[in-house]
Amino acid sequence: MSGTHLTRRTLLTAATAVALGATTTARAAAADGPEVPAIWGEFSRSPFTHPQIPYVGRAGCRGGAPRLPRPRHFADATEYGAVPDGTTDSAPAINRALAAAGRAGGGTVTLPPGTFRIDDLIRIGDSGVVLRGAGSGRTTLYATRNLTELIGVYGSRYGGDKSSWSWAGGLIWLAPRARWDSLVAAIRSRAWPFEGWTGNKRDEWTALTAVEPATRGSWTVTVADPEGLHPGRLVLLRLADDPAHTLLRHMAGGGPGPASYVWDDKTKLLSYVPYEWPVRITGVRGRRITLERPLPLDVRPEWNPQLTTHVPELTGSGVEGLTLRAVLTPQSPHLLDKGYNGVVLQCAYDCWLDDVTVTDVDNGFGLVAASACTLRRTRVAGRGSHHPYFCREGSHDNLIEDFTIEQRTVPAPPGTQLHGINVEGLSSHNVWSRGRMEMGTFDSHRGLPFANVRTDVTVNNDGRHGGDASAGPLFGARFTHWNIRVTNGRAGLMKIDGLAPYSATVGLNTVTEFDQTDVPDFTGDLRSRLELYGTTDAVRPRNLYEAQRELTR
Repeated sequence: MSGTHLTRRTLLTAATAVALGATTTARAAAADGPEVPAIWGEFSRSPFTHPQIPYVGRAGCRGGAPRLPRPRHFADATEYGAVPDGTTDSAPAINRALAAAGRAGGGTVTLPPGTFRIDDLIRIGDSGVVLRGAGSGRTTLYATRNLTELIGVYGSRYGGDKSSWSWAGGLIWLAPRARWDSLVAAIRSRAWPFEGWTGNKRDEWTALTAVEPATRGSWTVTVADPEGLHPGRLVLLRLADDPAHTLLRHMAGGGPGPASYVWDDKTKLLSYVPYEWPVRITGVRGRRITLERPLPLDVRPEWNPQLTTHVPELTGSGVEGLTLRAVLTPQSPHLLDKGYNGVVLQCAYDCWLDDVTVTDVDNGFGLVAASACTLRRTRVAGRGSHHPYFCREGSHDNLIEDFTIEQRTVPAPPGTQLHGINVEGLSSHNVWSRGRMEMGTFDSHRGLPFANVRTDVTVNNDGRHGGDASAGPLFGARFTHWNIRVTNGRAGLMKIDGLAPYSATVGLNTVTEFDQTDVPDFTGDLRSRLELYGTTDAVRPRNLYEAQRELTR
C-alpha cells in the first residue's frame, strides 16, 4: 500500500484498534499487565519515517502475503528414479525432476514419505519451481557429502585460511542457474567471488536511469528516463558512497557520532558499497515510478542514485515439507566449516521455505543477497551449528517467522563457536518473528546492518557475535527488539539501547551483562529508546511485524 493512501486519522484509528485488540486477546497470557508503549503511538503517526522503528510491514514473499504460492504439480521425483529407501543415491533423480520442471516453465516436484539418500547437493535454479515433501516429519533427505567434497575448497575473498563454506552455500541451494554456475566456476578456479546481484566482480549491471532526490519512506521516485521500466519489473536501486562516507553515515542515523567515526580503514565494509536494493516496480506514470516497498534510505544526488539491471533473479520458487539431515560428523573448528550446510537462497526474490527442518548441519538456513523471501516454520536441530541462520551480502526485506533453534544434542567441541540469528553486510529491513531459540544470540557480524527487527522471540542467550574489525560497526540505525523474553537473563545483543544508534528496545525482561560485552561504535548520544524494560510479554501490540501489517493494510 502506498503511504499516500493513509491519512493521519486512519493511522491513529488503526493503531488504537491494533493495540487494544492485542491487549484484549492476550491479557490473560501476560506475566505483567499489558501496556502500550509511547513509541507505538509515535510510530503509528509516521510509520514510514519513524527515527527508531523501521517500517517492515511488507517484508517477506509477495509483500508478506499469509498464503504462499502453490505452483501446479509437475511430477513426483520417484518418476525420475528417486527411491525412498535410505540407501539409493536419489540426488540425480531429484535434480533431473527439478530441471525438467524448470524447462517446462515451472511446477512442483513432490517427494513421498521416506528417506532419500543424496550424495550430491539439490539445486533449484529455475523460477517457479518448488520441491515439496510430505511434511518435515515424513520426508527426509539424508546428505552424505559436504560442499568441500562436492565443489571444492572455498577460501575468503578477504584473505586468510578461512573457509567460506562457514557462511555460504547449501546442500539445498536455490539460486538462478547462470549465477550458480558462475559462482562454482569462480570457486573452482580459486577466484573468490562476490556473491550478490551484480556478479562475481560486481560488474554485471547496466544503468537504466538516474533517480531524482527522494526521502526515506517514499513509495514513489522520479526518474530521468522511464523507458524500459514497467510494472512487475525487478530493478536495483544503486547508491554509491562519496569520499566523506555520507551514505554510511546516513545508514547509521547521521549526527556527530557517525560523522566522527573512522570509516576509511574499514576495508571489508567499504567493499559492500555501493548499496544495492532490489525492488519490484508496481506503477509507471510518466517519469513517476511507484515501488513495491517504501525507500529504505534517502536518495541524494551525491550518491549517484540509479536504477540498474542485475543478474537474472530466481523468483517464485520454494522448498516445503521436508527435513534435510546431514551425516553425523563433529562440528568443525571456528571458520573452518566443510559445508554440511542446510538450505540457502541466493539472488532470490519472492521465494520461500515452509515446514523445513535441518539437522546435524554446519550452518542452517542462509539468505545471501536474497530479498523479499519468507522462511516459515523452519527448525535447526541436531548436534549444533555455527550459524543456525545467516543473513548477509545485502539481503533485504526478508521474513523469518515461526522459527526454532533447538538445544544441541551433543556438547560443543573445543574451538567451535555458536552465533544464532545472524545479520550483516548492509542487510536491512529483515524480520525475525515468533521464534524460540533454545541456544544462540541475536548475532550481528558487523558490516553495518540496519533497520532490522526481532519481535516476539524467546531466547536462551548463550551465543556470541562475530565479525572482523574491518567490517565496521555492529549496528546501523533503526534496529528494533520488541517483546523479547530472555530466559537466562543475559543482556548481550538483546538490550541494545547502549549500543545501537537510533534503536528501540521495547518490552524486554530484566537482563544483566555477562560473557561477551560490547561497547558502542559511535560516540555521543545514540538517540536510542528503551521502553517497558523489566517486563515479560507485557508490550502491546505483542508482535511488531504483525501490528505494522494491520496498521497499513
